[in-house]
Amino acid sequence: MNNLSSSVDDLRKKYREIFEKSVEEIQTRVDEIKPENFTGDIFDCYDKTSKGRQWQENAIDMLEKDISKEIYRKFREILAYRKNFKCVGCATCCNLACSEFSPEELQEKAKNGDNFASQFLSIFVPYNSKEEARKVYPEYIAMLDETKEDKVYFYHCPKLTEDNRCSDYENRPQICRDFPDNPLSILPESCGYKKWKDEVEPVTLMLHSMIEIVEYYIDKIKLNIK
Repeated sequence: MNNLSSSVDDLRKKYREIFEKSVEEIQTRVDEIKPENFTGDIFDCYDKTSKGRQWQENAIDMLEKDISKEIYRKFREILAYRKNFKCVGCATCCNLACSEFSPEELQEKAKNGDNFASQFLSIFVPYNSKEEARKVYPEYIAMLDETKEDKVYFYHCPKLTEDNRCSDYENRPQICRDFPDNPLSILPESCGYKKWKDEVEPVTLMLHSMIEIVEYYIDKIKLNIK
């Protein structure tokens, strides 16, 4: 297994561990607002006027407002911290953009008002083959081959010059200006934002786990109070 595949496996393992801790943290927060001497579970069904129903409503309010706001605030801090790093011109992101969507699917999404698809198509054109993409970032393509991921389409920007500079830099779209906006993106060691990714990755994993758990709690609680 190549180093990149091993890193992705380690990331998944870390996420599972962090997820378990986040479950405990969310449940603790829910239990802290539980009525005194009340023995029911947050996912039980209760009468509209009962303490249990009031607990559920308070829990939803806390999850949707307090905890969700905390998560959003921390995400904003992570993105703000990104400004302390800068592109060093490795051009990997320009030479290799990946999407689960084919060019035709992206065109259809763009027609239906998908802004990201429109911007993506304004920059990138598809490679003729996976082998062309492999030359840019062989470790990444090898990882996809090993993990047998779903179909992935590979693209590149034709505006890149021979010295790895953007020939239309001043007019580059927002998705270029914001890259990378996901600390869990797979970035090569040559990327100027790799250190940012490595520093904020643990917190990002925690936030993603909390989002998943909060959504689960809200959906299941609401299912039982209809």
